[in-house]
Amino acid sequence: MDLRICHLYPDLMCIYGDRGNVITLAQRARWRGIGVETRDLEAGETLDPDWADLYFFGGGQDQGQDVVSTDLQSANGNALRQAFAGGAAALSVCGGYQLLGHEYVPAEGPAIPGLGAMDVTTRAGKVRFVGNLLAAAPQGTLIGFENHSGYTYLGPKARPLATVLVGHGNNGEDKTEGALQGRLVGTYCHGSVLPKNPWLADMLLAWALERRHGTVPLEPLDDSDELAAQRAAAEVARTRP
Repeated sequence: MDLRICHLYPDLMCIYGDRGNVITLAQRARWRGIGVETRDLEAGETLDPDWADLYFFGGGQDQGQDVVSTDLQSANGNALRQAFAGGAAALSVCGGYQLLGHEYVPAEGPAIPGLGAMDVTTRAGKVRFVGNLLAAAPQGTLIGFENHSGYTYLGPKARPLATVLVGHGNNGEDKTEGALQGRLVGTYCHGSVLPKNPWLADMLLAWALERRHGTVPLEPLDDSDELAAQRAAAEVARTRP
């Protein structure tokens, strides 16, 4: 059994330790005896919609988002939509999350169009949200670090990934953090997010493996170190002013 992971635009959209999410997904699969192949896709390269089971799309600066947005308006955008329609899963963080949505509207200049794969829209806010982010999801605790001035609002086709306990999440108004739509996940948790949230990593792995292998029961792993890190990070978050 094997797993194929594609890291989207790592040269432009990979800040705050986001690559650690790809490393975590690969390692948790390998610990279970699953072979893993990873590939990077950079702007201008050709995306094969049939290859990857799981996509990772990290965060980046506004200038990088402009370049990536342009690439997503090309054949690569259609290929990525085709991949999602074919059952591929995705984890998107911050800027990647915004670009899977309809658009990002900056404080100045024209809107940056997104892929439209998630029913979310983002606009620039006046206050930048920076600090530890603690939220509660149905599957467990979600902990990470947010650093964004984009305010994201969910449409009816998307549902929140978690409810904010400490921090700001999507927009600092409605207590939502991230979004779920089909097998697509968006979040503002950097850090990277998956090492400290093993339930989220395994949820993505299960979805991704199902694309070509059907339902695959994942063997339990000893997550004592990961959960200890989660508890420590949550305690730090709770002391946030």
